[in-house]
Amino acid sequence: MTEYGRGSGPEPWHPEDPLYGDPAWAHQTQQGQLPHDVGRQQYPQEPQYHGQPPQPQYQQPQQQYAAHPQHPQQQYPAEYQGYAPEHPQQQQQYAQQPQQQQPVYDGGPPVQEVWDTGQGQQAVPYGVDPYAQQPVPYPGEAPDDYGTDRAYPPPQPPGRRHLVPEPSTEWQDESAEPQDEEDGSFLAAGGGGEDEPPTGRRGRGKGKDDKNKGSRRAGSACLIAALVIVGAVGGVGYYGFSYIKAKLGMAEDYSGEGTTAVDVEIPKGATLGQMGAILEKAGVVASAQAFVNAAQQNPKGSGIQPGLYPLRKQMSAKSVVDIMSDPSKLNVIIVAEGLRNVKVYETIDKKLGLQEGTTQELAKREVKTLGLPAWAEDGKGLKDPLEGFLYPARYDVTTGITPQDLLKKMVKNATDKYAALGIEGKAKDLGLKNPLEVVTVASLVQAEGNKHEDYRKMAAVIYNRLKPSNTVTNQKLEFDSTINYIKGTSNINVSREETRSIDDPYNTYKNRGLPPGAISNPGADALNAVLNPDKDGWMFFVSVDGNKTTFTKTLAEHNKLVEEFNTRQAEKKQQQSGG
Repeated sequence: MTEYGRGSGPEPWHPEDPLYGDPAWAHQTQQGQLPHDVGRQQYPQEPQYHGQPPQPQYQQPQQQYAAHPQHPQQQYPAEYQGYAPEHPQQQQQYAQQPQQQQPVYDGGPPVQEVWDTGQGQQAVPYGVDPYAQQPVPYPGEAPDDYGTDRAYPPPQPPGRRHLVPEPSTEWQDESAEPQDEEDGSFLAAGGGGEDEPPTGRRGRGKGKDDKNKGSRRAGSACLIAALVIVGAVGGVGYYGFSYIKAKLGMAEDYSGEGTTAVDVEIPKGATLGQMGAILEKAGVVASAQAFVNAAQQNPKGSGIQPGLYPLRKQMSAKSVVDIMSDPSKLNVIIVAEGLRNVKVYETIDKKLGLQEGTTQELAKREVKTLGLPAWAEDGKGLKDPLEGFLYPARYDVTTGITPQDLLKKMVKNATDKYAALGIEGKAKDLGLKNPLEVVTVASLVQAEGNKHEDYRKMAAVIYNRLKPSNTVTNQKLEFDSTINYIKGTSNINVSREETRSIDDPYNTYKNRGLPPGAISNPGADALNAVLNPDKDGWMFFVSVDGNKTTFTKTLAEHNKLVEEFNTRQAEKKQQQSGG
């Protein structure tokens, strides 16, 4: 027998095989139908022997073997024990079978012994394994490749077995023409180069033409791969460089002061990035990022105001920021709170490059066409019907705009604001005759009040002096601001002689009640103060130092403050004269 005790098939059989001891497998063996022998021709039966064979004359040490399920008389070495049949009943049955001692050889001729091969008892010479491959195969028997390179590998224990796919042994037609692969992928067959071995166990090798085609395909594949890699690296490099440029301030930028003039309007609430985008779209800067970088480097860059800016195309970002960070460079007209119409007219003439007095003359001539409300002309003796209706705000000066266009915008802005405050319906509730008087009171509050926190007290002073019960001033306001309006000045110190000598409806020292109209253009705070005055009964006020305004309720308190004010003014005048 072999060292594994093989059966009659060419595949070795080892006790570690998981089918070892399986009754079903053993039954197939007895019937000559091993799984790998299906369809093969059976061995011819050996001659039958009956009775006991002659005993051998030689003496041989006797070995003990474990019972085999198919050969109850045969014993296996101890190292193979433990692979007993899986079924206890079979194991018990095999254990009960008597063991037969091996014959003793005494030097005589070999004797025969009887073996049960599954096809009846057969007599074979002693020492010959009846299950081993015979030297001369029977007719039709497949050759035994055991021990050759074509044999199956020895069986492995179950824990070390791995399924390995069998290589293809398909024969190729030697007469067929070789087929070229049309796959363009460099991973297809033939893309490995000239030295690639032929595929298949007995496949046809490549000829010279096949090698040339494979080389060309390999070259094309490498070229495509190289182009893809170069494109990818180039794209990453481009975007990476753009990102680094943006981070390091290397944004695209122009140089110089620009070329063609262009007006750019920056809306209210725009961020630096949004401003840059507007400027880039207008062709002023080369990139929005360049503008943002320049604005961040300029200390005044964060204070850029919305409005219309006279700029030029293709300017450097630094030049643009220098202009836009200077409010005086704005192409706008700013009407400040408390500004008189005379100053507004002068600003328009200067901004539009017109002769002085052009806008004021236009305002007098075209007053009916500028959009004033009907109640704006209720006052008699008005110096300027537009006073109080050129609402404080900033107005863009676009190319080709006219003084009339600007005046219409200002009047509309004021009319809309007054309508939103509802001054028409609140005038009588405040003890006033019409909405025009509301605007007039607001203009006085704006002119006399030094700070916004004084506006409500100042409105209370006006309402208390207008009351018929006022016997201290006899319903006269006595405001210096009205004298300054008549004179066109802004002096804080008005002499008593001027207050008594000037004969004008706007002189509140000489005339009772309100002046005919507003003396300035009031802002939103002054208007709100007029609609919601203080209720503490203030009657007098004076600014002793020119900065702080002090309010009092009695004439005695007021006169004391007036004396203090006059003393300070005399000392100041003496210092200026060098005395």
